[in-house]
Amino acid sequence: MRIGIPSETAESERRVAVTPSGVRTLVEAGHEVVVESGAGAAAGFADAAYTDAGASIAGRDDVIGSAGVVVQVDGPTADELAGPEWSKLGADHVLVGLHDPLGQPDRAAALAATGATAVSLELIPRTTKAQSMDVLSSMATVAGYQAVLLGASRIPKLVPMLMTAAGTVPPSRFLVLGAGVAGLQALATARRLGGVVEGYDVRPAAQEQIRSLGAKAIELDLDTSAAEGEGGYATEQTDDQASRQLELLAPHVADADVVITTAAVPGATSPELVTREMIEAMRPGSVIVDLAAGRGGNTRLTRADEEVVHAGVTILGPTDLASRAPATSSQMFSTNVLALLRHLAPDGEPVIDLDDEITAGTVLTRDGEVRHPAVRERLGLMQPAGKEDR
Repeated sequence: MRIGIPSETAESERRVAVTPSGVRTLVEAGHEVVVESGAGAAAGFADAAYTDAGASIAGRDDVIGSAGVVVQVDGPTADELAGPEWSKLGADHVLVGLHDPLGQPDRAAALAATGATAVSLELIPRTTKAQSMDVLSSMATVAGYQAVLLGASRIPKLVPMLMTAAGTVPPSRFLVLGAGVAGLQALATARRLGGVVEGYDVRPAAQEQIRSLGAKAIELDLDTSAAEGEGGYATEQTDDQASRQLELLAPHVADADVVITTAAVPGATSPELVTREMIEAMRPGSVIVDLAAGRGGNTRLTRADEEVVHAGVTILGPTDLASRAPATSSQMFSTNVLALLRHLAPDGEPVIDLDDEITAGTVLTRDGEVRHPAVRERLGLMQPAGKEDR
């Protein structure tokens, strides 16, 4: 394969899709790699590191136009696809990246119009076989870690308990709502910093995971027997259940110095976990770090990539936490991508086998069509791709 790695263009994006060590692995496997000049600079990877690994350096037009496989962190938007930079993208290309197909299905339609085969990393199945390709989990790990550092840096106190000549300094209290990958990493990081940490997740199975990290698992008087659905994800609660949950969580939120919320639903508005009234009951100087800001936030006061202060409480809605540790996140992203490329091209050339569970699950567009059923439904294309009307 000839694999192209263009620079990222999204605001605040500092990651690169494949690192120099990843390039070396690809070159040793017999592939040719071309990298846009400066693509890795923001993550700390100079062009020289890529050439030392066996890649060639070129301009953007050559990287996109000459490569059979193009790998990017954030795939092109619909507007970018309509511009000159991506005009060479066509049926001979496989485009791998994050395309936000459920949140922005118009991007999928624009990709289909190019004729390219688009592989969406958000759609990697959550299975054991695909675990090494799971970019979302890798990036959530970085985000959970960064969220704790961000919260700890903004509260007006130290995190650990200290015994000093000036007296005992009490530890800061952290509350993490949601025990997915980001939430578990946040719990672990807050504990390492010496905080007193509580965690809550509506799924009963998550309670033991929270405790295993040394945090206290909050148990509410709720019927959560049906809270976990297929793939281990939390299911949607009834209005009564959600209301009762907020009521029972309120004193835990009020007692926290840092609240980290992590409940995001792909392609949907994030559920409200912390109400205005709960925020007003928190101590002045407390901080909320809302990892669901990109989907509306777990508080209705959250604003994506903005800082909101309400009743003395600071509410942060960062959407770029993975990019704040670009070297680490790029290395993890690169490792995941290489695992996916090995799966798609076991013999050197990409084979789009739609009978394969992983391939079928991640192929977003092919042969001028949007193929993923959930994305087709959002676009109003109810008839499955490749089927004639009957």
